[in-house]
Amino acid sequence: MRLEGKRILVTGATGFLGSSLLERLVRGGHSVRATFHHRHVSVTREPVDWVRADLTRPEDCARVTRGIDVVFHFAANTSGAAVMVETPLVHVTTNVVMNTLLLEAAHAARVQRFVFPSSGAAYPPTADRPVTEAEMFAGEPYAAYYPVASMKRFAELLCEMYATRINPAMSTAVVRPSNVYGPCDKFDPKTSHVTAALVRKVAERLDPLEVWGTGEDIRDLIYVDDFLDGLLLAAEDDAPHTVVNIASGEAHSVREVLETLLDIDAWTDADVRYDPSKPSTIPIRLMSNDLARRSLGFAPKVSLRSGLRRTLEWYRRDDERRKAVRRAS
Repeated sequence: MRLEGKRILVTGATGFLGSSLLERLVRGGHSVRATFHHRHVSVTREPVDWVRADLTRPEDCARVTRGIDVVFHFAANTSGAAVMVETPLVHVTTNVVMNTLLLEAAHAARVQRFVFPSSGAAYPPTADRPVTEAEMFAGEPYAAYYPVASMKRFAELLCEMYATRINPAMSTAVVRPSNVYGPCDKFDPKTSHVTAALVRKVAERLDPLEVWGTGEDIRDLIYVDDFLDGLLLAAEDDAPHTVVNIASGEAHSVREVLETLLDIDAWTDADVRYDPSKPSTIPIRLMSNDLARRSLGFAPKVSLRSGLRRTLEWYRRDDERRKAVRRAS
């Protein structure tokens, strides 16, 4: 299914992935309805139809899906490792309600394609072997991710149900990203993930530069532009129910990410201190992108070094903009 000429809804369009997708769709000439809840709207140019909505309310879900052909559902309650460890249920109740009500409203509105971003965190452990799509329900997820993983798994089952178990069916796509990073990421110290946190600390030259954990955790990092390429390919796939990993297929340790950032920024005397007592999540998570390459023609283009450089440069430019706004106010 081609997106050209379709009426598109992006929920959570002020968040990292939602706002990045929105910009891509606008540049592509698409007409988009975008939802926001609390966060200030930063993208204002036409043809975006901005709608304030609380997606835990059935009437708001019905209102935003009316007249829509394709839904990209990015609205979610998310946070970093510390919040997941200390208050794990923050990821569950609100997101289950939003996902369920929006799917129901989309089906009632005769939406043609519903695209749901799941998470690589929902997979069971596979040690140092890249996990494949067929393994999602082969075992329990890591204990640290159990609440959020269960929420994602339930949403995936709902997507499958709407696409294959009811009549009339609604076509769905479940995209399982690895660790996405890039401009517009969450850099708030309380909610940021590890890559965004390291970018902020290097950009601000924090001294000492403290890193949670040992630095040996391994992740598959994918730059946001590459992720959007894969997401849009999955959205346009002709299968009634698409399930696919969108990942770089490469392994990088937290220590390697930090050392790359320090090298990019020519910061040779940083006082780096790793703190194993601070919460981390899982020691290693690798994801296979073989299916995406074969079935969608997906191929990541941005190297880790290039992606980190772009993100660091963007953060500094945005930080200067924020400071200028504060000085003028």
